[in-house]
Amino acid sequence: MKTTRLAAGDTVVVLSGKYKGKRGKIKLVRRHDGVAEVEGVNVVKRHSKATQQTKAGIIEKELPVPVGRLMYVCPKCNKPSKLMRVVKGEGKERICRRCNEPADRPVKA
Repeated sequence: MKTTRLAAGDTVVVLSGKYKGKRGKIKLVRRHDGVAEVEGVNVVKRHSKATQQTKAGIIEKELPVPVGRLMYVCPKCNKPSKLMRVVKGEGKERICRRCNEPADRPVKA
């Protein structure tokens, strides 16, 4: 299983590829595949048939991006930075390496 310090709801910047430099929020992280879906990044159009639940038409959706192409953006200093984990009490806390401020929410052990 691959590990990543990114979580759903984090703001990230794309480091390489067609969407280089674009920022967005993570919608979903699939840790075992090492990919994440980011709002507004890697958008494709898919044609869908009508079903009982949905209408027919062209749907735009985000495809997963490898986690290695994403970097966390600290909400305090508003710059891309790495994250480190520090043990505090019962759980671990994610901390920005650039400004040493804690990330939005603590991570369970």
